[in-house]
Amino acid sequence: MLIFRYLLRETFKSQIAVFFILMSIFITLRFVRVLGDATDGNVPADLVVGFITLYSPVLASLVLPISLFLGVMLAHGRMYVDSEMTVLKACGVSEWYVTRVTLIFSLFIAAITATVTLYLAPLALEKEHQLKEEAAANSGLAAVIPGRFQQTSDSKAVIFVHDTDNDTESLQKVFLSQAVKDEEEVHLIYAKQGRIQQSAFGEQTLILVDGNQYDGKKRANDYQIVNFDEYAVTITPPNREEERRKLVTLSTMELVQMKGIEASAELQWRIAIPLSLPFLVLIAVPMSAVDPRQGRFGKMLPALLLYLGYFLLLLASRRIMEDGRLPSFLGLWWVHVVMLLIGFGLIARDRKTGAFIRQIFLRQKHA
Repeated sequence: MLIFRYLLRETFKSQIAVFFILMSIFITLRFVRVLGDATDGNVPADLVVGFITLYSPVLASLVLPISLFLGVMLAHGRMYVDSEMTVLKACGVSEWYVTRVTLIFSLFIAAITATVTLYLAPLALEKEHQLKEEAAANSGLAAVIPGRFQQTSDSKAVIFVHDTDNDTESLQKVFLSQAVKDEEEVHLIYAKQGRIQQSAFGEQTLILVDGNQYDGKKRANDYQIVNFDEYAVTITPPNREEERRKLVTLSTMELVQMKGIEASAELQWRIAIPLSLPFLVLIAVPMSAVDPRQGRFGKMLPALLLYLGYFLLLLASRRIMEDGRLPSFLGLWWVHVVMLLIGFGLIARDRKTGAFIRQIFLRQKHA
C-alpha cells in the first residue's frame, strides 16, 4: 500500500505541475491574441476577460492528456535515474504493477477530463459563441459608415446609408444597388430604415423597412416601382467553417440525438480525449524506463513523437470523417486500437510474452 500511494503521489505532483505550467503558457498566448483583436476593434474591450475565462475549460480538456503523459514520463524517469525503480524491482515490484497503479490514476484523470470535455467545454463554447454573435452584430452595424458608398463582402451590391442610430441599432435612409446579369438592367432599392441581422452561421442579412424597389433598364423611363413594408437581402453569405464551429457548441446529448457524419465526428472527438489517457499511460510507463546515465529525458523525444502521432492521427481522422471519406463505424476508433497495440507491445517486450514472441520470430527467420 505504501508503494501504491508513493507512485500515485509522485505521478500526481509531476502531472499537476506540468498542467499548471502549460495552462499558464497557453492562457497567456490566448490573452495576447484576444487583446490584439480588441486593439483592432474586432472584440469589445469589456469582453476580453470573458473570452479568456470561457476558453479555459476548452484548453484544460486538451492540456490534461499531455500533462498526464509528461507527468508519468518525468516522475518515473526521475525514479529510474535515482535507482528507485531498480530497488522496487529487486523487492518484487514489476513494471506491470507500476503500470496498473498508473492506469488507476489515469482513470481518475480520465473521469475529470470526460466531465470537462463532454459537459463544461461545450457549455463554455456556447457562451463564447453567444458573445461573438453579439460582437459580430455590433461590428456589422459599426462597419456601415454613414455618407459613404460601400460594397458588400460578396461584391453583389452597393450600400449607401445616410445615418445610423446606435441606440436602436438601425440604419436611416438606406440606398441599395444590386448587381444583375444584364448590365443594362437596374435594380435599385431605397428604404427609410433598415437593420443588419446576424445568423448563427455567420450570414448577415440587411432588413429594409418601408421603401421602394425600382426595376428597369438604363436610359429608359419605364421603371417598375414596387412598394414594400419589409425587404431582406443577404450581404454576407453563410460560412461553412462557422457551421462546424457552431456544431462544437452543442451539448453532448444533442449530438447523440443528431444524425449526420459531422455530428458523429464531433461526438467521437469528445469521447476520444478522455479515452486516450489509459492508452497514453501504456506508452508512457515503458518509455520512461531509462538508464541512470541517460537522465530522465533520455527517451522524451521518441515518447513525444508517439504522442504527437497519436493526436495528429485523431485530428486527421476527424477531418476525413467530417468530409464523408471515412465511415462512422471506423471513425476515430481505429487510432485507439493502433495505440493500444503499441502500448501492449511496449509493455510486453520485457516480459515472458515478449520473449516468447521474439523467439517465434527468430525461429521463422532462421528457418
